[in-house]
Amino acid sequence: MSNDPAPSFGLFKREWMNSELHPLVYAYYYKQWSDYSMDYHTHDSIEIMYVITGECRIETDSAPAYSSSSHTLRRSDFIVLDANVPHRLIVDDRGPCRMLNIEFTMREKATGLPSLRALANEDPLVAELTEEKSPVLVLRDNDELYPLLKSLVLELDAGERRREMRTGLLFAQLFVTLAHIRKESLKVEENPIHLYVKAAVHYIHHNYDRDIQVKDIAASVNLHPGYLHRIFREGTGETVTAYLNEVRMAKAKMLLGQTDIPVADICDYVGVGSRPYFHAMFKKHTGMTPIAYRNSLQTHKYSIE
Repeated sequence: MSNDPAPSFGLFKREWMNSELHPLVYAYYYKQWSDYSMDYHTHDSIEIMYVITGECRIETDSAPAYSSSSHTLRRSDFIVLDANVPHRLIVDDRGPCRMLNIEFTMREKATGLPSLRALANEDPLVAELTEEKSPVLVLRDNDELYPLLKSLVLELDAGERRREMRTGLLFAQLFVTLAHIRKESLKVEENPIHLYVKAAVHYIHHNYDRDIQVKDIAASVNLHPGYLHRIFREGTGETVTAYLNEVRMAKAKMLLGQTDIPVADICDYVGVGSRPYFHAMFKKHTGMTPIAYRNSLQTHKYSIE
């Protein structure tokens, strides 16, 4: 019986976690494809293929340790392929498909930037990503990955040594973002309504300063208000209105404690147009009026000093 170690399959080689490794980019490019069929080929590096517009199909061929598969990708979808996975791109004649590709591997490098191992030690989701068994990941962007990829390409294009720090930081952020997108995708697979709840939460955090109601939040995710109310409560344990009010009160507390915005104006910053209603809501959540809350923080600050 052989004593050789078992081969390491998956996106990240197990031995990569034994030292301080950092990304080394082999290639990166934008490309618009039309009515095109690529031959099967492989790379010696990990490849990220991101669909900016249009639609394409990525097929992987069977090989030792890999099985054949076919994946249709549309706008904001992306695929991550392990090194040496035979694959090909197919774009039919219905329209062009514009893509961004980045190919990279990992290598040792003396730098103060966080290595892949350091990121995995700090973020459990990155640790889970490094243990991913599949050599192919197909995911949907949540509007976080593409801006990172674009910024990364801009820094790589600059080609200046002083920009290596920016490139390294962007890659670290890319790994963290990829890990979190993967986790969210697993949640959606387990419970599809999670996607709607997450979108509703996202809308609330970006619009709490406006006079929004449940019907507006429901419209943003294309659901009936009653249905959103039910699945939101199932997903978070509280109602949409309760969650919105919690976000508003948390922001109000931050503004009262960290800024000099007049107390009378805080309600306008958190989407509560009526000052009396804001004061009543704030007291219900904190047990204090807004001005008493600010004064208590200032008293605490002076006692420390």
